[in-house]
Amino acid sequence: MTEERLDLAGRQLVLGLTGGIACYKSAELLRLLIKAGAQVRVVMSSGALRFITAETMQALSGQPVATDTWDAREPNGMPHINLTRGADAVLVAPASADFIARLAQGRADDLLSLTCLARPWGSGAEPVPLVLAPAMNREMWAHPATQRNLAQVAADGARVLGVDSGFQACGEVGDGRMLEAEQIVEDLIAALSPKPLAGVSMLITAGPTFEAIDPVRGITNLSSGKMGFAIARAAREAGAAVTLIAGPVHLPTPRGVARIDVRSAQQMHDAVMPAAAQHDVFVATAAVADWRPANLSAHKIKKAGKKVAPSFELTENADILAAVAALPEPPYCVGFAAESEKLAQHAREKLLRKKVPLIVGNLGPATFGRDDNALLLVDADGERALPEDGRATDKLSLARALVGDIARRLAGSRASATT
Repeated sequence: MTEERLDLAGRQLVLGLTGGIACYKSAELLRLLIKAGAQVRVVMSSGALRFITAETMQALSGQPVATDTWDAREPNGMPHINLTRGADAVLVAPASADFIARLAQGRADDLLSLTCLARPWGSGAEPVPLVLAPAMNREMWAHPATQRNLAQVAADGARVLGVDSGFQACGEVGDGRMLEAEQIVEDLIAALSPKPLAGVSMLITAGPTFEAIDPVRGITNLSSGKMGFAIARAAREAGAAVTLIAGPVHLPTPRGVARIDVRSAQQMHDAVMPAAAQHDVFVATAAVADWRPANLSAHKIKKAGKKVAPSFELTENADILAAVAALPEPPYCVGFAAESEKLAQHAREKLLRKKVPLIVGNLGPATFGRDDNALLLVDADGERALPEDGRATDKLSLARALVGDIARRLAGSRASATT
């Protein structure tokens, strides 16, 4: 059993709440931030106190909630200064239209806007990121003034998250709903992550393929796609522009990742080939079927009392990784080898056969569908286990380590090319 991952371990966060019905989501958001390892100080506007109590947020955070610019509990009487000194980020969720307008104008007439304005920013100190999760009625969101204010606060250095679309508390339907707590946490982690892949574009394949026999049956495998989706999320956290081509899986798209859904190996090949040359890195995580039926039955194959099972002629699918590696100007190619035995041997054979710089091997039957994994990195110089102790760890932590390794290799190859 793997240990629980603490994505925000040691992080000092300020969570601000402004007035809006979306405050009900902020309690769950705070719970997830604490669960991820963060220490959180909560600041609430007078409007927020109309929707959720300070006692609720204090109970969840384990710390007093700040609501007053003149808070007598602060020895120096300056909560707006004390709150952000040593903080890793200020997250305002929900951020109302009125509050965003205040930020755009540089106003400081309540504790939360004053805290945001007074956070370390341009004085030579390490900037404290300001992350906003807007929430408002669809008409307020679409209003030119709101869009103008959003552009201004972004230009001033704030990171403005998107909004969700759907049914709103007022009864209308449209854009303006605050993102769900899990989405905000994912975006915050990405905002606080180092960016070794800034300016890099990465194409990733994930999941199985499905090779149809007839309209209802087909050949597939047990790949869940979890490793590829974790790599896509980790690459986005590292600053890459990520495109994910996914076989038939039931997984949510990582935040900030462009996704293309395919079904068969041929469809995956047809999606990858025109895109590969437009990317800097290609990571072939998908478990692509080696063969497909040579002929597809137009109708469901019936037993009809027959005692002999039907037989199928198979034809080989295109080798996507080898085809990308053979392009005149290929991206940096990383292949995956899911084996059932002799992992190092088969991974090295694949490295030489595909003519790629890195193969990532794993024992497929031991990891398909699971939330943890262990990898073996095989290149021209040798082999290295990931993690180094060889013990399985959760796939997102493993993906982050792999993405970090790819970033170092890519930097090294670029440095070599310029000398």
